[in-house]
Amino acid sequence: MRKALCVGIDSYQNASDLHGCVNDANAVKSALERNGDGTLNFDVKLLCATSEASYISRGQLKDAIENLFQSETEISVFYYSGHGSFDTSGGYLCTSEINRADDGLSLNDIMGIVARSKAQNKIVILDSCFSGAIANPTEMSNYSLLKDGTTILAACGESEYATEKNGQGVFTSLLVEALYGGAMNLLGEVSPGSIYSYIDRSLGAWEQRPVFKANIKSFVSLRKNMPPIQIAELRRLTEIFPNPYDELALDPTFEHDKHEADTQEVNKVNEEVFSVLQRYVKLNLVVPVGEDHMYYAAINRKSCKLTAQGQHYWSLVHKNTI
Repeated sequence: MRKALCVGIDSYQNASDLHGCVNDANAVKSALERNGDGTLNFDVKLLCATSEASYISRGQLKDAIENLFQSETEISVFYYSGHGSFDTSGGYLCTSEINRADDGLSLNDIMGIVARSKAQNKIVILDSCFSGAIANPTEMSNYSLLKDGTTILAACGESEYATEKNGQGVFTSLLVEALYGGAMNLLGEVSPGSIYSYIDRSLGAWEQRPVFKANIKSFVSLRKNMPPIQIAELRRLTEIFPNPYDELALDPTFEHDKHEADTQEVNKVNEEVFSVLQRYVKLNLVVPVGEDHMYYAAINRKSCKLTAQGQHYWSLVHKNTI
């Protein structure tokens, strides 16, 4: 079972209203609900405050988080977009009724709920000001060590403000892009670690930096997209390259277009292998040696080799893990 709770709070009783948090929560819900092929992914509960009639109280938010993490799920994901606050006691998620900083739900309390969870994998994603406080052991005095299977991804550091652009949180906008394939590997899988890497690379040097912290044995997939290459074709790495560190000698028989070649000999087997190699090049699995392009590597009887990424996937195929 895979469960997710997506919370967006735009409407506040005593604080300034926000305008993109509910949209953010809905966008994350849509990205998590189904995989790229349309199959069901997460069972998502949406909790949004759009007006006074739908205010979300501290008690409501705490109850919803406790309900999310009490089940023995494969993965439980908590996403929050809204105001955040910070004082000498730590960080808080601000619910609709807050009057002062410490009226919200404390991040320390949230991590206590997560620490007691029976879920195999517990993922907390926060797009709010000061959200990075949740990863600071000095602020999480009761839960300074993350329990096994816990991952935290926050929009900014404990002293930073989360930013918005065009009515959407910058962090969440990149998060959704990552889920829809921006951060996927060649199997189409998107992990929390690849999301963090994607967001971090996408931000400029002067922009807020995301916070990532985890205590896990291996990354889990949050969404499966359509892979950029067929798995059967990816598995041919070990067939085409018996040794991942050896170069593969090329000659004009690999290239269909032989108008610049010194021979017109046709070898359909080599041409089929070369077409696969060309697709590997596009995915940064293979590079030509001695030439800038694979065409000339074949025509001029040079070679090609696996990149570091190519060697990594070769190893996965060799171990029969894909």
